[in-house]
Amino acid sequence: MGFDGLVVVSDPYLQRRFTQADLRALQTQYAVLRDASPNGSLLMRDLPAAISSIRGRGAVKGRDAEKENSAPEPGPGLGLTDEEWASVLKAVARADEKPHQDASFELFLRVYAEMQLRLKAASGGGAGRAGGIARSSSSSAVAFLTAATTTLLHTISESEKASYVGHINAYLAEDPFLKSALPIDPATDHIFHITKDGVLLCKLINLAVPGTIDERAINTKRVLNLWEKNENHTLCLNSAKAIGCTVVNIGTQDLAEGRPHLVLGLISQIIKIQLLADVNLKSTPQLVELVEDSKEMEELMSLSPEKILLRWMNFQLKKGGYQKTVTNFSSDIKDSEAYACLLNVLAPECSAKPSAMSVKDLLHRARLILEHADRMGCKRYLTPKDIVDGLPNLNLAFVAHIFQKRNGLSKQMKQVSFVDGLSDDAQVSREERSFRLWINSLGISTYINNVFEDLRNGWVLLEVIDKIAPGSVNWKMANRPPIKLPFRKVENCNQVLKIGKELKFSLVNIAGNDIVQGNKKLILAFLWQLMRYNILQLLKNLRFHSNGKEITDNDILAWANKKVKDSGKHHSHMQSFKDKSLSSGTFFLDLLSAVEPRVVNWSLVTKGEKDEEKQMNASYIISVARKLGCSIFLLPEDILEVNQKMMLTLTASIMYWYLKRPTSHPLDSENGSSCETTSITTLDDSASESSIDDNTTR
Repeated sequence: MGFDGLVVVSDPYLQRRFTQADLRALQTQYAVLRDASPNGSLLMRDLPAAISSIRGRGAVKGRDAEKENSAPEPGPGLGLTDEEWASVLKAVARADEKPHQDASFELFLRVYAEMQLRLKAASGGGAGRAGGIARSSSSSAVAFLTAATTTLLHTISESEKASYVGHINAYLAEDPFLKSALPIDPATDHIFHITKDGVLLCKLINLAVPGTIDERAINTKRVLNLWEKNENHTLCLNSAKAIGCTVVNIGTQDLAEGRPHLVLGLISQIIKIQLLADVNLKSTPQLVELVEDSKEMEELMSLSPEKILLRWMNFQLKKGGYQKTVTNFSSDIKDSEAYACLLNVLAPECSAKPSAMSVKDLLHRARLILEHADRMGCKRYLTPKDIVDGLPNLNLAFVAHIFQKRNGLSKQMKQVSFVDGLSDDAQVSREERSFRLWINSLGISTYINNVFEDLRNGWVLLEVIDKIAPGSVNWKMANRPPIKLPFRKVENCNQVLKIGKELKFSLVNIAGNDIVQGNKKLILAFLWQLMRYNILQLLKNLRFHSNGKEITDNDILAWANKKVKDSGKHHSHMQSFKDKSLSSGTFFLDLLSAVEPRVVNWSLVTKGEKDEEKQMNASYIISVARKLGCSIFLLPEDILEVNQKMMLTLTASIMYWYLKRPTSHPLDSENGSSCETTSITTLDDSASESSIDDNTTR
């Protein structure tokens, strides 16, 4: 494994924020800027003019892309006003960085990250990584250099704000803590003030995925101090990651300040997850009606909820004789023709005169569509103008709610052979969920919806490896999606396994084709080792705590027991990570209290003797750990069943948080620092008695 060309920056955030491919491309752009400046010196005050003069350059290319001789079209300059550039520089410059001084590469990176963050917010805060360089032969290596000026500012959509505020008012109106503050006036910016204590956002997450946060862990006093607010924000961000939100560029300070574009972007993601919760085969098995054979079933399983929703919509439109294919939630539905057909298929009894299609004026037609939806009992997520303007986020929300109210699918399951084996056992499902959320939390450019389907072409695995082992991937030998030829997928997966061997993974009887074929057992085993490698690298950075020796799971076990004993709990002890007494939750609560005494409210803790008490403790443990700053993806069932790998994961996460925290500021509550958390995984399989070799043999 070679690390030639490794780009290292001193700021840990920037090192995590970008892949090595990103850093190399950006370093090239920075060099171009310096070379073009007088005397080869690029001043901070010169950045606006210099960056605006840069044209789009080709991004990192895979083998297939390199065979094409076409070069990307040059992108336009930014053309921002002086005031707009001043806003950008003010947001990223540090106190010791002055306009007349040289602009360092790291300052350039911070400008890039800020522009990408603003671009994401302006585009609706959708899922997937906000930053990073799109690896496409037609993409710019630096996306913000080719983006339209209007999308790069801290602007928000008033229509989206009004829609999301309406959603919050409707769904949280009866919440005991929030009802006195609701309804929120969508015409004001009050939404950004009411979210500053973190309570509303935590409640919204539980609305999207019930049970994610144990509400006993939320600080709900009417007046919260800075530390308590920071706890709520930390709990919110770690829980948002645990349901699939992308929060790479959002910190606790952003929430505390109520930064509109970031708060609205997070709210958008949470509401989107809520509305799309049933758009999958597990929740709505009737979706099997959309497929005809096993190949189509595999395709459906790999689709995002948005793509499944489009497929469902076209399925229903075909019933109504609609001739076009809807491919997006924007331009394809601006004229409301597709909506008119869809609603007539799903709820013909709710139609009225004049019919929508008898009206030529698009605004009037859109108004009739919304009136039809009202009669169906659907909530309004948009206005007639939003339909005509083709606002994608709001149209998606509208269609998703129609699906929730009436999907038009048969209640009788389609009896087809290729549905057999669709359901995984509970353990496999939980592992798939944990790995999926972990991968999505890394901030790679590809957002995955199903581990077993989305990893089969090898590309995502290469992205993950590049993130946790920078410089190890040979991108010149990689084939970028879409990949039609099976042997190209095998080539990617072979490189994945080659790197795995270089990283000392145990890869007995596993070949690239096993990943391409979607072998669940082997994919899970490989992902486990990736997670293990990730935490090993993180703990190596904290090696000074262990006098230079490698940290093993036995060290973690001993550390946890010592922390609990030193706190005065002499009778609380963990024999191993498969100790059945862990199911009560008592030991982990003692450990959490030992590393941060203020974080556990003991009046809420049960004895953990009955099943119901154990369940309550398990739920509370996970929320308290996230509130502390641990980025974890386990479920209460993992604690109740004493899943030894997850027990090690949880303990390692707490240990990592404790060792990396600033000793003078246990929770950094005064400055409200960003929630810097990292997914924690198993370190050594000896104590957990779980052998990777066993998992990788057939």
